[in-house]
Parts: sequence; structure tokens; C-alpha cells
Amino acid sequence: MVFPYDLLTLIGIGFIAGFINILAGGGSLLTLPILIFLGLPPTVANGTNRIAIVIQNIFSVAGFKSKGVSDFPFSGWVAVSAFFGAIIGANIAVDIDGYLFNKILSIVMVVVVIYMVANPKINPEITKERIKGKYFWLSIGAFFLIGIYGGFIQAGVGFIIILALSSINHFTLVKSNAIKVFVALVYNLSSIAIFVYADVINWKYGLFLSVGNALGGWISSRWQVKKGDGFVRVFLIVMIIVLAIKLWFF
Repeated sequence: MVFPYDLLTLIGIGFIAGFINILAGGGSLLTLPILIFLGLPPTVANGTNRIAIVIQNIFSVAGFKSKGVSDFPFSGWVAVSAFFGAIIGANIAVDIDGYLFNKILSIVMVVVVIYMVANPKINPEITKERIKGKYFWLSIGAFFLIGIYGGFIQAGVGFIIILALSSINHFTLVKSNAIKVFVALVYNLSSIAIFVYADVINWKYGLFLSVGNALGGWISSRWQVKKGDGFVRVFLIVMIIVLAIKLWFF
């Protein structure tokens, strides 16, 4: 019997990716290369990764809820908007050079870092959340566009969601992460349906990756509530800088 090193690797990498995804974002920049390294074509790797993301986020939503962190029905409205955007993103055929795409994404990451550093820390006791009126509709439009991007490629979408929620709605980083995982759970359902229809999912790899992602996501969701915004902020900035460097130079 051949020892399943590939499956154990997927569980281990999935755990790290799940923890990073829920605390900040960018875990798919670890899982996608591993899936490709294990022999999956890029399109199949992209579809397979969505299985782990959905299961990870089911556990993470439960983790946040167990700590009393949620914002329903607002999260439901933006999730539905992202859901329809993701249908477009998963179907669209974008003829863009991979090298150019990495450069553009790295610039987006730098913009997020600048905002995180320059924007003062949100104090929930004195800063009022903005979820009604024009801010509601701004969020609906923003999440439709985010859904298009997330449906096309999952990598880095968490950073963009956090930027939208903190800048438009003035949510704390912990609450932004809680909303982020619910939104990603919902819109990835539409993406998975399309990938399943196209028969570009490796279910074996996807389910083993999901084990690690789910465990990492559950621990991360509960742990960051205890640590608070200050820790999440530092972790976000470090992760975004690392990923921006990786995208630009490697």
C-alpha cells in the first residue's frame, strides 16, 4: 500500500490556508499551487479549491456565531449580490496574461495595506456602523463586483472584502471577517455549481483539503474574537505585504 503523502499534505496545507483565510485572506495562494503541483490542471485546481472554501466557511461561520459575532440580515443581502456576481465571474473567459494579472493583483494588495495603515483603528464604542441608505446600496454594488472577481479566481478576494466592509460600512476587522466568510460561503455555491457542470473538480483532493481548511477556519474564527482587532490588523498587514511581494517578484 502506497502511503498517501499527497492527501496528508493537502490536510496540512489546508489547515494553514484555512487559518489564514479566516484571519486575513490569501490562503488560496497556498492551496492552488499545491493542487497544481499534485498534477491538477489550473482550471481543475481552481474548481477543486472551491470545495474546501465552502466547507471551511461553514465551520467558520459556526465558529464566529458561537462567539456571538454576526451581522444578519446585512450579510445576507451582500452575500446574495456577490452570489449573482460570481455566476458571471465563473462563466467569464478572461484572456489576460498571468504575469500581468499578478502585477495588477499585487498593486491591489499594496493599496489595501496603505488603507489599513493610514485608516485609524475603528472603535466600535464610538464609531457608528453604516449599513443603511446610500451605504447599503454602495455595499450591494461593491459586492456584486467582488462576486465577479471571486467567481473568476478566489485568491486575494478576502482582502478586498475586508477593505469594502471597513471603508464603506465602518465594521471592525473581526466583524468584517465574520461577514466575509458568510459572503464567500454563499457566492462560492454558484461557482461550484458551474465547476461541477463543467466537470472540473477533483472530489478526492477537494474533500481532503476541506478537512484541513475546516479545522483551520474553525480555530481561527474563534481565536481572533478573543485576540481582537489589534492582532487581526497586524496579521492582515503582514500577510498582504508578503503576498504582494510574492505576486510581484515570483
